[in-house]
Amino acid sequence: MSPIKTTSYQELDIDYLIQELTLPEKISLLAGKDFWHTVPIPRLGLPSIRVSDGPNGIRGTKFFNSIPSNCFPCGTGLAATFNKELLVEAGELMGKEAKMKGASVILGPTCNIVRSPLGGRSFESYSEDPLLSGHAAASIVKGIQNEKVVACLKHFVCNDQEDDRKAVDTLLTDRAFREIYLKPFQIAIRDVNPHGLMTSYNKVNGEHVSQSKPIIQDILRKEFNYDGTLMSDWFGTYSTKEALDAGLNLEMPGPTRFRQAIQTLHAVQANQISEAVIDENVRYVLKLVNEGLKAQIPDDVIESANEDPAAGELLRKVGDESIVLLKNENNILPLSKTAFRGQERIAVIGPNVKAAQDSGGGSASLSARYKVTPWEGIQNKIEEGGNTVSLEYALGAFLDRNLPDVGDVLIDENGEKGIDARFYKHAPGYKGDRLLLETYKLTTSKVFLSDFKSDRLEPNDILFYADFTGTFIPDETAEYEFGASCLGTAQVFVDDVLIADNKTKQTSGDAFFLGMGTREERGSIQLEKGKSYNVRCEFGSSPTYTLPDGPVEAGGVYFGIRIKSTPEAEIKKAVALAQTVDKVVIVAGLSKEWESEGFDRADMEIPGYTNQLIEEIVKVNPNVIVVNQSGSPVTFPWLEKVPALVHAWYGGNELGNTIADVLFGDYNPSGKLSMTFPKRLQDNPSYINFGSTNGQVWYGEDVFVGYRYYEKVDVEPLYPFGYGLSYTSFKFSDLAVKVNHDTVNIKVEVTNTGKVKGAEVVQVYIQPSNPQVSRPVKELKDFNKVELEVGETKVVELNISIKEATSYYNGFKHAWQSDKDVYKVLVGNSSSDISVEGEFTTSKTFNWVGL
Repeated sequence: MSPIKTTSYQELDIDYLIQELTLPEKISLLAGKDFWHTVPIPRLGLPSIRVSDGPNGIRGTKFFNSIPSNCFPCGTGLAATFNKELLVEAGELMGKEAKMKGASVILGPTCNIVRSPLGGRSFESYSEDPLLSGHAAASIVKGIQNEKVVACLKHFVCNDQEDDRKAVDTLLTDRAFREIYLKPFQIAIRDVNPHGLMTSYNKVNGEHVSQSKPIIQDILRKEFNYDGTLMSDWFGTYSTKEALDAGLNLEMPGPTRFRQAIQTLHAVQANQISEAVIDENVRYVLKLVNEGLKAQIPDDVIESANEDPAAGELLRKVGDESIVLLKNENNILPLSKTAFRGQERIAVIGPNVKAAQDSGGGSASLSARYKVTPWEGIQNKIEEGGNTVSLEYALGAFLDRNLPDVGDVLIDENGEKGIDARFYKHAPGYKGDRLLLETYKLTTSKVFLSDFKSDRLEPNDILFYADFTGTFIPDETAEYEFGASCLGTAQVFVDDVLIADNKTKQTSGDAFFLGMGTREERGSIQLEKGKSYNVRCEFGSSPTYTLPDGPVEAGGVYFGIRIKSTPEAEIKKAVALAQTVDKVVIVAGLSKEWESEGFDRADMEIPGYTNQLIEEIVKVNPNVIVVNQSGSPVTFPWLEKVPALVHAWYGGNELGNTIADVLFGDYNPSGKLSMTFPKRLQDNPSYINFGSTNGQVWYGEDVFVGYRYYEKVDVEPLYPFGYGLSYTSFKFSDLAVKVNHDTVNIKVEVTNTGKVKGAEVVQVYIQPSNPQVSRPVKELKDFNKVELEVGETKVVELNISIKEATSYYNGFKHAWQSDKDVYKVLVGNSSSDISVEGEFTTSKTFNWVGL
């Protein structure tokens, strides 16, 4: 057979390939080779390309012992920058790092809608607003594809909750479907054409999206004219014929479950599946490979971490711009690094002070190359000021759902922070040679072994054992808790004494984002300050699991250590400290244990005793600054009692530095909320229609999502969409609105009227004067960020197409409709703070379809 024909840049000749491929070879291309690769056809020189998870950073091909990555701020934090150009830079960094991991395709960004504060993956998406979501996604995709790496936009479409996510039927009107949930994808496809698109797990109006012809063929292919490759979410395929007919090009991961060679070949031979359908799907898979080859990744690439200091600088800039200042009474912020009158004392209190909440949980989580905790970031600032300000610390409250990771607490056999891991063929106590399989140095005690491999094991053998060991030196004499949860079995020993047993007694729980693991089992022991203790966790892989319906993967184990204490005792210690210092910084919120893929939050509260901690501290010290970290809204019942509140999201590698930059004024906060913060969960428009009920969820709020709802029903939120304070002040003036054929041109002057340099976000909302259908009061239609020196004025100019500025979806006509009307142009710095107004008039009503 002749070798593959190529054109310039080694581009695949797709027509030639389709002609030369055998039918079994074509079928083999329609699913992944494994978890991360497409299928190669060596006889035709057709290579395999690699994909990688990517919304928060590029993990590479491994969950276990992965090559460390740079972790970006979470999606809702990225969108809070309201900075399109900066997000392009972030996307370019993602593209560069994908190539370092040998990945031609990034599985991201995620642009589903933050429909509810409770959504487990809300942090991974961008916003409640489809326009902000669409522009954020388009910017990230543009940056990724500037590096010739494929961006695979996900999850198409209505994957807005985790409850019953593979089966739930999302019921909604055509209008809500178009105006809210499809809109971000429509914008990204229109503006930057992502070369990949991933279907969602759920159904929409009775049919799984991954096999829906009306959605994939009629809307995506014909109406949006999308020419990229469509792949399933992992294990998100539910049929063979229906999915192929609809145009789901690639089933992931491999090996296939629905596109087996014998069965699919038989279906083609029986005329149940047309060979033309096979060819069309193969064509799109080959297009993906073609696009992936443009990254020019060597076949023998070895995954590596990006240690370029410029990467950290960009992550810090993005993190700085994402942070939102929500409250700052009496200008208590920014803090000073130096004390002008004697020694100033600051207490830094809270469960997130010495924990690095870099991301939410699930497939977006990864092994960060480094993490800067808030304590370290604040400490660095104090050192810059000459240490005239003293820092003191108290935990105050527990946040961990399970005992905390001890990867940076234990000491390995080389005297460094970390854990020694030894994998064996045989169980502890085996009479004879246990047969050492592999050894590793780990930086985490949360070990997911789904992709553990050893050449000393037979193929598909997932029965093995591991000992995780390290030395623990307590900071104080006290009783300490040790615990473990697992997919398999686990026991934790201290100096060879069994302390925690998750082997002989196991209870079903929700460990791991797959939700298949055991409940954490704990035990405690009295330990002495400064004394060395040998800690060993003995693990058996999933075949040793004692509960029914155990996992089929190799499994994993989470084990941890924590001083045994009561919430009341920790609050008491923190309050005692708080009443002796000048100011208190409390760093609290959520973590990946509470906000993660795999489950939705049960409520909008900060878990545990954090709220009680804050309530008690403000009784003894009025100078309290709260820094909250979460990817979506939480309640703040103590808000009226604290003078300052900062929302810091999950901040990636540089989270501690970015928090400190804002607290001490080295960066003037410019972030804006990418979603509304309601006063209480019951105020949220999805409150009575969230989660799966008998396999269905009704999007009963229709198009009135987020601020669209609060404004329509006149319910005041805690903080409105687009809101964020600054250490300076701005003035909007001289708005000019002009219609140029099919575009409305908007110009507005913005002046920095304060005392420090800063950046402001110009937000443009459009409001119809005489709506013909029930419409939101106003809708965001564009935005721009402008940086200004003190006293400086700049003109911000925006051009918005008339049809995008004015249209709603007419479900009866199956088309977008722009009504003849007078439209108000409302310009301000949040959805609730409009500074200047103008208007324009359209001369006719018209309908349109497409992009």
